[in-house]
Amino acid sequence: MPRLTRRSVLLGTLAAPAVVHAQTNWPSGIITLVAPAPAGGSLDIIARLVQPGLQQRLGTTVIVENRSGGATSLGAAYVAKAARDGTKWLINADPQALNHSLLASIPYDTERDLDPILLLGTSPNVLAANPNTPYKTLNDVLTAARQPQGVNLAVLTDTLAHISMVLLSKLAQAKLSPITYRGAPQALNDVIGGHVPLVSGSASLLAPYLQEGQLRAIAQTGLERLPALANVPTVSESGFSGFSAPSFWGFYAPSNTPARIVERFVAELTAIIGEPEIRTKLTNSLLLDLRLDGPSEFRKFFTEQVVKWAQVIRDNNLQHD
Repeated sequence: MPRLTRRSVLLGTLAAPAVVHAQTNWPSGIITLVAPAPAGGSLDIIARLVQPGLQQRLGTTVIVENRSGGATSLGAAYVAKAARDGTKWLINADPQALNHSLLASIPYDTERDLDPILLLGTSPNVLAANPNTPYKTLNDVLTAARQPQGVNLAVLTDTLAHISMVLLSKLAQAKLSPITYRGAPQALNDVIGGHVPLVSGSASLLAPYLQEGQLRAIAQTGLERLPALANVPTVSESGFSGFSAPSFWGFYAPSNTPARIVERFVAELTAIIGEPEIRTKLTNSLLLDLRLDGPSEFRKFFTEQVVKWAQVIRDNNLQHD
């Protein structure tokens, strides 16, 4: 399988005219791109950004289907059990690498039933505070969290923003107490309203509230500062060298989907995402650091994430039904 890189996209090597692509050997039938989360979130936004281009380039109907539930595992299972014919594809974020260890049972095998085919990009999680709190630095937060009462922290349950703060709390020998939420609106309302002092969430989720001054960014979890958050220090540079916990977004195929189908789908997706308008929306609105790594690179990255966070989940007894 040819290696797909960001450079090849920017040079336009994959961006052959759609009319030529539509004439090549693509299976018939409606294509479903499954976003395993409700409409309006990042998975849904990304899926709908690429849907028109896929439809044009593949010469067939492409629909986006939201199948939420089970911390994204229900939608993932739907694709995992689908025919290996190029009609069902999954887009998911970091829960895809966490669920196998977090959930006591899921209806598919994470590494055997779905193949990572394109790593779209990464984005740091951000630890942020209500601006009325005294917390301005990570040291401020951890100093308070080392007191007997600790500090409460709002998180979306079963996300890397949650698990990474559990790890940080342990490394810092502090008591960051996660208050878990199923949805972002309630979590953000509670932090902005002053009921919970801190929140951990993806940069794309928190960016509007940071920009409007409703939240104060304390630290970000990438190894390097995201350009859009250039004034926010990383956890790594704040005393925890090497700490890295970026969220990531990628596309998956049912395992053993024929290579020619996967290659074609990845090539078309990569070309679409390389278009200036799409790339700008992903980087400026969702604050993604685009990677566009193909199947072999994404498989390696994905396996590393599974292994790394499985250890944290085990060590902290975070698995649940």
